[in-house]
Amino acid sequence: MSRNFFHIHLVSDSTGETLLTVARAVTVQYEGISAIEHIYPLVRTKAQLEKALDDIESAPGIVLYTLVDQDLNEQLEETCRNLGVPFLSVLSPVHSLLQSYLGTAATGRSGAQHVLNAEYFKRIEAMNFTLLHDDGHLPDDIEQADIILLGVSRTSKTPTSIYLANRGLKTANIPLILNVPIPEKILQARRPLIVGLVATPERIVQIRQNRLLSLNADEDTDYVDRDTVAEEISESRRLFARNNWPIIDVTRRSIEETAAAIIEKYRERRMQDVAI
Repeated sequence: MSRNFFHIHLVSDSTGETLLTVARAVTVQYEGISAIEHIYPLVRTKAQLEKALDDIESAPGIVLYTLVDQDLNEQLEETCRNLGVPFLSVLSPVHSLLQSYLGTAATGRSGAQHVLNAEYFKRIEAMNFTLLHDDGHLPDDIEQADIILLGVSRTSKTPTSIYLANRGLKTANIPLILNVPIPEKILQARRPLIVGLVATPERIVQIRQNRLLSLNADEDTDYVDRDTVAEEISESRRLFARNNWPIIDVTRRSIEETAAAIIEKYRERRMQDVAI
């Protein structure tokens, strides 16, 4: 199927991450159409904006922007109108809603969401902890974790852990190996929320085969044997059931969906602890 392309210009006075996330979340919904992204971060002067406007004139398309400075806003909008290209201030509808509800105006600080506050340092600390505790490393201080993820190989433990760390949660992940007991310290852990990740044997085999292909490794191994993988999954499920650990099937879940389910379980756990 041939694809159609269009230009999308993302103009931001901050990092541009918000615009890029919104743009990709929407454009992916249009099958057969791809966006050619032009990103202009940290646009805070007229000279910087002029560069973006020149590109927009050279390659007309949709313009999405987040600019706090009113003069820059007006210059961008006037140029877009003159060029006949569609434009939208992505955060304006949200600001309008909040302002009408809260009865107060926004402060108008560029990149205010990226200030170095306590939440930022919490995420950095969580990321450092998570990287040091990836794939079963350093289990001795496991009681300091907020969350422990258990699962056989290729159940998305590492990327899910990284995502949770970005949300400020110290996350360790432990691989489960057939007929190999897990560290006793995991069984004794009381503070962390322990979550078991599973998937269908077919999905695990598929991911493992792709992994071996990327490494040019021999595929004649129990690692991708369907019966062996099914036994791994069954044993992991029995382990989770014996210890009453919540289970999440990641077969058809994205990393974001898996992390959201874990965060919800973590919040429920914290609320229970407070109630006690």
